[in-house]
Amino acid sequence: MPDDAVAARAAAEEESAFSHPAVAPDATASYGDHPDQVIDFYAPREGSAPTDTVPLIVVLHGGAWRAPYDRRHITPFAAYLAERGFAVANVEYRRGQEQRAAQESAHAPIAGRWPHTFDDVAAALDALPALAREALPQADPRRTVLTGHSAGGHLALWAAARHVLPADAPWRTGGPPPLRGVVALAPIADFEVAGKLDVCGNAARQLLGGDEHFAERQPYADPALLLPTGIATTLVQGRTDLVVPQAVAESYADAAAKAGEMVGLTLLEDVGHFPLIDPLADACAVVAEEIAQLAW
Repeated sequence: MPDDAVAARAAAEEESAFSHPAVAPDATASYGDHPDQVIDFYAPREGSAPTDTVPLIVVLHGGAWRAPYDRRHITPFAAYLAERGFAVANVEYRRGQEQRAAQESAHAPIAGRWPHTFDDVAAALDALPALAREALPQADPRRTVLTGHSAGGHLALWAAARHVLPADAPWRTGGPPPLRGVVALAPIADFEVAGKLDVCGNAARQLLGGDEHFAERQPYADPALLLPTGIATTLVQGRTDLVVPQAVAESYADAAAKAGEMVGLTLLEDVGHFPLIDPLADACAVVAEEIAQLAW
């Protein structure tokens, strides 16, 4: 397909994904004092009796870790998973500040905050079992699957790798997290490759504080360096993704293989970046099936 046709389709896919109104959660709980330290919960809509327990799906939204993109844009996806019988936790976290004039261009806010973005994801997942028990009694924390889109896919892979972080990392855990697995959707999973491709305006480098800090912080943040995890992991990637190209996911899968770990890589033909979280898209049904295969 010609480049202009691919770009036109990508624009249409993005418009469709963002056309859905935000879906209000059934409950919201705080895991900290900052306004962004909250988790929205969605109860399963069908497929289970009130006394049944169901898998808990943790959603981490994307948006290049930048402040304008909060959890609201992924609420239709969270609700879609709830309609398929899952209990869902949609996690918010601190992203780049709106104004950091010395570091950001006139056109795009800085991506992420070091270390706050990582602090929040770690704290949210540590608090989640207790919060979920209160907000969603149906949720079974023993059947938890992490999923995330784009920058959220990075955070999902990172969260599943906290036990293999460097020994001095404040987020390191003593053992693997109690997860059934991770389904990362078009994740920014390899910072070196993402940098070479200028993914999201080299947002990964901004996330770590820019050129001055990138090399020293990369071992604490780059999923491609945090392998093997021992956690079942699947990547879902559109072949015509212009935002986070296929090469990023392939590089992560290759790094995992070199570390002795098999990572699933589901490549979808004629699919770009946003259909993976668009309830109207066939790709979203593929994502839900990948999650179900790990969750059940």
